[in-house]
Amino acid sequence: QVQLVESGGGLVQPGESLRLSCAASRITFSLYAMGWYRQAPGKQRELVAVITSGGSTNYADSVKGRFTISRDNAKNTVYLQMNILNPDETAVYYCNAKIGVTGYWGQGTQVTVSS
Repeated sequence: QVQLVESGGGLVQPGESLRLSCAASRITFSLYAMGWYRQAPGKQRELVAVITSGGSTNYADSVKGRFTISRDNAKNTVYLQMNILNPDETAVYYCNAKIGVTGYWGQGTQVTVSS
């Protein structure tokens, strides 16, 4: 059974940083595109950042220049470094693994940005 386990969420003040991690198991991690999504209360889930199996990255316009997605294939882990967080980014952050039409989701990790 495929598992994606997110960690690193928490409560931070506006302007602070967090680093999320997502550890994958039971997939050939290096073959998958990995993404981070977020869902705020009452809103649809939205793409934050994605990194392909080849290492190409893409970001939502709202996070460009502040967030960085990276992957470590040796550790089967994808990261999301989030800097200069603002309260509008309070959400549950989800990890996604995708290959072709097959995708898997983690259970999510809560990020709360509040003073």
